[in-house]
Amino acid sequence: MATASTTSTLERFQKVLQASKHIVALCGAGLSAESGVPTFRGKGGLWRTFDATSLATPRSFAANPSRVWEFYHYRRELVLKTEPNKAHKALKDFEDKILSQSKEKNQTFIVLTQNVDGLSSGTKNLVEIHGSLFRTRCIECGDIQNNRDSPIAPALKGTETSNLDANIPIEKLPQCLKCKKGLLRPDVIWFEENLNEDIVKIIEFELKRCDLLLVIGTSGIVYPAAGYVTRVSSRGGKVAQFNIEKVGKADFEFIGPCGETLPTALGV
Repeated sequence: MATASTTSTLERFQKVLQASKHIVALCGAGLSAESGVPTFRGKGGLWRTFDATSLATPRSFAANPSRVWEFYHYRRELVLKTEPNKAHKALKDFEDKILSQSKEKNQTFIVLTQNVDGLSSGTKNLVEIHGSLFRTRCIECGDIQNNRDSPIAPALKGTETSNLDANIPIEKLPQCLKCKKGLLRPDVIWFEENLNEDIVKIIEFELKRCDLLLVIGTSGIVYPAAGYVTRVSSRGGKVAQFNIEKVGKADFEFIGPCGETLPTALGV
């Protein structure tokens, strides 16, 4: 049941939403958690017996490409069985609403997602900051391809339900079809790697003109995204937080499942 306080917050937010010219949504793992995608953070953040974040590094891939590919195969197979939730749909519907407006309204909207699951792909103006589970990159020739094969390599089939390393030989792991000699890796940004320069430029451009930042399902503790809120607010832009718990500071706070709070706040 809505209280007078939450109703007042919603009304004030929607006035700002209507008046804003350049709206940016920054999305994190909490957005997709409502679709059943693990966040791999905090309690229960292990995959098999491993800290999942320790597998997402170039060093881990070099040391044990089979284990890393088993981890990403598990994630791909899981996501292939999920669907975008009400919050994902709200972002898409809000974008459609922005795009249908007259040119005089002159509003822009872009989604910056830290997620690699592709569940936000229904939005047209989308930046996948950390890459995608469903793209591969050859470590030899650098070729990048979309790939939603299930499994991505026959040798990986069934490993998603195992608690033991399969120790798959490199030649049976995903291989490049272009150069015919390179091992493929997931086209994601791992820890110890820099963001793509072209993506950094897009983010810089959007943050410089952003007057309303929607922070959705993210703790805001991982850089460089952790600094986006400060940059927008320091320029006088407004920040609205949508999360299951209070994290950091914001002008507007909508605490609860994003699938419930976001559609109402965006009016879609």
